[in-house]
Amino acid sequence: MAGMVSELERSWTALRQDVEAALAVRVGPESDCPPKLQEAMAYSLMAGGKRLRPVLVLLACEAVGGDPARAMPAACAVEMVHTYSLIHDDLPAMDDDDFRRGRPTNHKVFGEALAILAGDGLLTRAFEVVAREIHPGDVAAACVAELARASGMIGMVAGQVADLEAEHQPDLTISQLEAIHRRKTGCLLTSSLVMGGLCGGASARETEALSTYGQCLGLAFQITDDLLDIRGDVGIMGKAVQKDAAHGKLTYPKLLGEAGSEAEARRLIEQATSALTIFGDRRQRLEALAQFVLERDH
Repeated sequence: MAGMVSELERSWTALRQDVEAALAVRVGPESDCPPKLQEAMAYSLMAGGKRLRPVLVLLACEAVGGDPARAMPAACAVEMVHTYSLIHDDLPAMDDDDFRRGRPTNHKVFGEALAILAGDGLLTRAFEVVAREIHPGDVAAACVAELARASGMIGMVAGQVADLEAEHQPDLTISQLEAIHRRKTGCLLTSSLVMGGLCGGASARETEALSTYGQCLGLAFQITDDLLDIRGDVGIMGKAVQKDAAHGKLTYPKLLGEAGSEAEARRLIEQATSALTIFGDRRQRLEALAQFVLERDH
């Protein structure tokens, strides 16, 4: 597995470079867009990061035998939605963070009003990219519906609301915490895989397998995120650590302990990778990515 992870890291670098170039084109200056708005949108979108979600789109398309290039618009769109959510999450009314991806958060640079509007601009631009650039039209429509469901009032936004409501409520159960993060983190990760599969012509069975993988990967990602908030290095992570306790948030380590959280993350990754059997040899990079999520330090 170590060799697979190393190979993934090399190929991930190439995939990220492709994603960065595609994002830059889609958030570049436009004649009718106010320059300050475009600058604020690009500031956060082009700030780097792991690009996990767009990479998942491309690898899912590859796993079902499709051409990843056809899935690039979906990859860009999901990263735009993710970045919009980070801009809004960082606002004083939400998580009140000063740093993201190693530099000041959007509202610290552009002010709260423009930060909100930059997030709005990225969210709506994402759906324009999917609708205009994915072909044929029925696949574009399916991707629009999938992304809207995953990011909206029963998906990521719902998860954020539930997360805010759960602050300073220590009597929450592990099942309630899991329900929050299935929506807040898991929905968009799963949607990335489903859209990649749609762009690659996935069958119903393949889509179900990708969805199962995504749901398990999303929860494992959140558990490792909770652990990194305790153990992480600010210099490596590029954002504040140990902030969950300060906000009174219930986390997996708080309920399960660090060792229990590690064990649960391993169980979820095993479940995620077992769902990939249907893809044969094409599953290897998704398997390696799951192992990376388990072992990541940022």
